[in-house]
Amino acid sequence: MQSISIRTKLGGFYFFYYSIVGTFMPYWSLYLEHQGFSFQDIGFLSSIALITRFFAPMVWGWIADKSGKRMLLVRIATWMEACIWFLIFIIPNNFQSIALLMFIFSFFQNAILAQFEGVTLFWLGDQRAEYYGKVRKWGSIGFIVAVFVIGLIFEVIALSWLPILLLCISFLAFIWSFSIKEPTEAPKSQKNLESILPILKKPVVAAFFAIEFILLFSHAPFYSFYSNFLAQEGFNTSQIGLLWAVGVIAEIMMFAYANIFIQKFSFRYLVLTCLILTGIRWIIVGVFASHFMVQFFAQMIHAFSFGLFHLLAMQVIFRNFNLAQQGRGQAFYSTVWGMSVASGSILAGTYWSILSGQIIFILAGVLTLLCFAFIRYLPNKTLTEL
Repeated sequence: MQSISIRTKLGGFYFFYYSIVGTFMPYWSLYLEHQGFSFQDIGFLSSIALITRFFAPMVWGWIADKSGKRMLLVRIATWMEACIWFLIFIIPNNFQSIALLMFIFSFFQNAILAQFEGVTLFWLGDQRAEYYGKVRKWGSIGFIVAVFVIGLIFEVIALSWLPILLLCISFLAFIWSFSIKEPTEAPKSQKNLESILPILKKPVVAAFFAIEFILLFSHAPFYSFYSNFLAQEGFNTSQIGLLWAVGVIAEIMMFAYANIFIQKFSFRYLVLTCLILTGIRWIIVGVFASHFMVQFFAQMIHAFSFGLFHLLAMQVIFRNFNLAQQGRGQAFYSTVWGMSVASGSILAGTYWSILSGQIIFILAGVLTLLCFAFIRYLPNKTLTEL
């Protein structure tokens, strides 16, 4: 039985990692707007932070599976992340410089989560189904704390302080990473890596990743422009932070009680539920743009559109990729995530001023219907029956 100590250490790193995300994601686009960048510029800069997911996760996944040094990669990446936020005070404040900084930042950022997910699953071993959600919830708590605290901070200081806050939190994540050793059950260095292509060709795997691409493509306006969208509708930074936090609180609740759904309903039914609720979420975000309580309700759906879907993705990866392929399996999941959100961010940024934010979100909701073409390839059994 895994000790409380290792679960606490794993949870602590999730806390700091998602504190970075909770500081960056809701406020980065506002920071760029504050610095004088246009919505089209913001769309491209937001996508650059994701474009490296086209290749970076697979690079890091290959290195992790080849070397067996997953935590070493996590430490290197968190240190480089802190260095990047220091450099923002040195480089010129123009599109080209910020684009280069985002490229380097995201290249190392993509080394962290995919490999740490693998580290967590290896450390939890046979108890991963029982404890993964309980450990992973600390990331959600870190996100909430960051969103709330940073939102309140920006009520009294300028948005130009954002890089300093990111620098401090990144350094804390780097320090905490030394408390976690390489997982003893993980494969060590490998001379010849087994190809993952046959796994990706499995109908269930191919269909799931196709659904992931479309589902996360629909998330692009949310990840890149939701804060700007709310600000345009008259919400202040505290309200914006609260709405982001609501989504993550719903996510925590899902992580805590997901086993109830997983044991009772089939895999296909659960994915279908995520798709339908996600479509509803984006449509009501667009239609009821200025209604705080409707936005509050829409954010609660994050429990399904991200929380449950992410848990299902972890099951797909661990059940279909063998132990020696876990680094690349997690990396491919991150790659698809980056490709979909990056391409969606570019499109959303290009047409934001032309169509309006409301129309963009409504179209994102309708887009989820495309996922229904792949549903029939998913197993109509519960995960305990597979």
